[in-house]
Amino acid sequence: MKIFAAPLQGYTEAPFRHFHAGVYGTCGGAAHAYYTPFLRVEHGEPRSRDLRDALSPLNDNHTVVPQIIARDAAEFSMLTDLLVSGGHTTIDMNMGCPFPPQVRKGRGAGLIPRREQLLNIADLMHGKAEGGTKFTIKMRLGIDRPDEWIENIDVINSMPLTHVTVHPRVARQQYSGELYLCEFADIVSRLTHPVVFNGDLRTPADIDTIASRFPTLVAVMAGRGLLARPSLIAEWREGREWDRDKRIRHLLALHDGVRQHYETTLCGETQILSKLKTFWDYLEEEIGHKTTKAIRKATTLPHYNQAITSIH
Repeated sequence: MKIFAAPLQGYTEAPFRHFHAGVYGTCGGAAHAYYTPFLRVEHGEPRSRDLRDALSPLNDNHTVVPQIIARDAAEFSMLTDLLVSGGHTTIDMNMGCPFPPQVRKGRGAGLIPRREQLLNIADLMHGKAEGGTKFTIKMRLGIDRPDEWIENIDVINSMPLTHVTVHPRVARQQYSGELYLCEFADIVSRLTHPVVFNGDLRTPADIDTIASRFPTLVAVMAGRGLLARPSLIAEWREGREWDRDKRIRHLLALHDGVRQHYETTLCGETQILSKLKTFWDYLEEEIGHKTTKAIRKATTLPHYNQAITSIH
């Protein structure tokens, strides 16, 4: 079974993807594909920093799939054409973002109930698929109710998709609360496309549990679980959990790569620290509260480096 790395805004940017693939790829722990944070339209134009990430030269050592978020066919077409012209052949459409400002504008999970726009996007997909572009979607079950997907499952089935990734929550839940696994089983049974599971995969055992319960899955996708445990894929593929020393060695190697990149590409301690501190946002359980607090309080690189050296 394949394991994909989910996109998270502000975290899974090109440097993280590049060095994760480099460090963990040597022990079979690279993702089969890494999905980029979504490219979106802002003030009528594609946001430039999103595009730079999707086209970054740091994408050279892994399979990267750019994700787009669109509220209508016009935005979908604009973003898809831009990425295809940049050399991408597979595009993922975000129908799962729960961030209220995006949902209110009909993007992300807000697109799920908008039948007319989905039909228009499906038509465009067919035309672009004839030209060789492949599509996937990543979706939630709905905005407020876990059965909202039912209304437009026929439209999703009509799309030329390689697979559908489903996070079995609704947008209102954000990233916590119950996973609607019974609804997930229902959508799996009704989708004509291969299905990928996404949501709360934190340990190798979690992956085994989902794979056992839903044997028709073609893949799983890990996001926050992978940020909290970057060795997750390697451990699952080896069929055993690593001891903490091994996890920490690889974690620090990943951090060293990311740190060297930002220290050579950004100007000033403030910019560098703002990027480096986010690396640790999901790792408190691994490195401890005291070290996490010291990292957050660091105002200079020497103080930051001192905090990092306490990790062992």
